[in-house]
Amino acid sequence: MALTLYFHPLSSCCHKVLIALYEMQIPFEGRLLNLGDEKERSDFVALWPTGKMPLLQDGDRVVPETTIIIEYLTLHHASRNYRLVPSDPDAGLEVRLLDRLLDLYVMTPMQAIVGDRLRTEADRDPIGVAKARSTLAMAYDMLEQRLAGRTWAAGEHFSMADCAAAPALFYATTLVPLTQAHPLLAAYFERLVTHPAVARTLEETKPYLQFYPYKEAMPRRFMPQAA
Repeated sequence: MALTLYFHPLSSCCHKVLIALYEMQIPFEGRLLNLGDEKERSDFVALWPTGKMPLLQDGDRVVPETTIIIEYLTLHHASRNYRLVPSDPDAGLEVRLLDRLLDLYVMTPMQAIVGDRLRTEADRDPIGVAKARSTLAMAYDMLEQRLAGRTWAAGEHFSMADCAAAPALFYATTLVPLTQAHPLLAAYFERLVTHPAVARTLEETKPYLQFYPYKEAMPRRFMPQAA
């Protein structure tokens, strides 16, 4: 039975898993979720109670959470040539560390800022948004230091950490742009967006970017030609 991925093409978390699937060349069926549809949401929550995506289904097994999904794919579906979590213990720890840093200090504050724009004016949280922007600036500085001498986030090989970095930075840099203080991070970002698995994911996202709450800040090169 084919793997099924429940996802939405605008979701940064879904991008993380899509990049991993494309990088490891693992066949799957993508099932686009419309959680605004009451029945579709109800069916999805019955499958996974948190209602969060992406969600991987492998036969009768349901696998949630982006990092766990990628670890699962690496263990059960990847060939030795496309492992995104190294089998070497120390190298694996570095990949997992960068994965967590990127999820917690780039992906999470980015989502907080975007989510705040979706609220009504009365419900917005300017203090929380300012804190999230400050966290992103800190994370950029941290990543700039860790990228010294590296091609990819955790070393010389594309890994799960890069799957996390690509969507997190793709959206975060529209909110808090990179500066001249981050030349290594800027160069790394360019390597990311031109990497085949990432480029494919971003290309598939283009038709939906018109719905991104900060679409006015999205570089034109990532928008559909008609935009």
